[in-house]
Amino acid sequence: MESIQNRAGDEKQVNMMENEAMSLYELNSLVRRGLHSILPDEYWIQAELSDVRSNYSGHCYLEFVQKDPKSNALIAKARGVIWSSVFMRLRPYFEQETGQAFVSGIKVMVKVTVDFHELYGFSLTVVDIDPAYTIGDMARRRKEILKRLDEEGILTMNKELEMPEPLQRIAVISSATAAGYGDFCNQLHSNKFGFVFYTKLFPAIMQGDRVEETIISSLERIYSEIDNWDVVVIIRGGGATSDLSGFDTYDLAAHCAQFPLPIITGIGHERDDTVIDMVSHTRVKTPTAAAEYIIGMMLQTASRLDDLSERLRSEIPVILSSESERLNRLVARIPLVVQSRLQRENMRCERMYSRLVMLWQKRFLVEQHRLDVYPRLLMYVRSVMEKETHKIDLMERILKSASPEQLLKRGYSITLLNGKSVRDVSKIKSGDEVETVLATGKFKSIVK
Repeated sequence: MESIQNRAGDEKQVNMMENEAMSLYELNSLVRRGLHSILPDEYWIQAELSDVRSNYSGHCYLEFVQKDPKSNALIAKARGVIWSSVFMRLRPYFEQETGQAFVSGIKVMVKVTVDFHELYGFSLTVVDIDPAYTIGDMARRRKEILKRLDEEGILTMNKELEMPEPLQRIAVISSATAAGYGDFCNQLHSNKFGFVFYTKLFPAIMQGDRVEETIISSLERIYSEIDNWDVVVIIRGGGATSDLSGFDTYDLAAHCAQFPLPIITGIGHERDDTVIDMVSHTRVKTPTAAAEYIIGMMLQTASRLDDLSERLRSEIPVILSSESERLNRLVARIPLVVQSRLQRENMRCERMYSRLVMLWQKRFLVEQHRLDVYPRLLMYVRSVMEKETHKIDLMERILKSASPEQLLKRGYSITLLNGKSVRDVSKIKSGDEVETVLATGKFKSIVK
């Protein structure tokens, strides 16, 4: 009976709710109470930061996003806030531990409470952060970049370059105002050994979002005058460790790995290597350490030059003595060599003389034979000419006897019609005028 009454009461309440509409505020309040009752605790979540910004009050407002790993499409999003009291503690802790600025684009693991406000809607309030997760993500990204460079065959290209000697012409990529740049130059130019170095600054922004862009631009300017430089030094020094993310990009690493001059990096951090540290020829901890490395290389070069100079001073007398002895031996051998050469040349001349004599004798016999044959050849030619002359006379007489003039003299005549000889009487018609040619004249007739 009681359950029937409860059921009837519930149905009545539902009917009342259907008949009476709630306000938006009432609905949002209901949602807030529902969320607080269902999700009352604190929760660790993994997400990517987006739209990170802090205001004058010190509060940090941001957006948490999650993307599909295959399509990179956005699949989840939520507003977030870190109140100033928490943000003042979490931010330096995070940046000190990770060496990464708390900015958009990084992945984090944060502890949040779930909130819903009637006016501002759903949001997550950050109460704690785990830097180890971000460090792991950064390490994973570095690993992926290094793997890609290795697959492309360029990972160790800069490391494989030989460091030139002497190492004096240095192209420096740094910020002009960086304390590390001043320390580098002072250390280099005031070295106690008196080595002379030639340096030129190629300015770049060494912290913030434009690190990659400006360093690549400086590398391109150095490449345009590459014959002027022995080595490239990238130094930072004095900047916050939270701004090292700009040195962990694929494009910058690829440019450094493939650069045709050795690259020395002294970015001013000791705990972790950036990607460009891993692909550069030589990595040192600080700008001053970079200067010390270059001075040390020059010291090694100077030491080798001193050794070579000492070897020259000690070995030159020995070499001169040895060469003097060799020269004396050569001088002593000259008469024998000359005599031997003269004998060889005399024998060669005799052989050539004998060959010439034989050739002239052979040529003489040939010419003598020609002279013997010439009279007989002349008689034969004369005989042939007489025969041919007789043949020509006979042919001339035959031709003369067959000529038209001779035939006309014998009493024959030629009849012409229209200037052509007539051989067939059927070609002549009555009334035609023909011309008759005789030996002593010609006349015309009319055919009847």
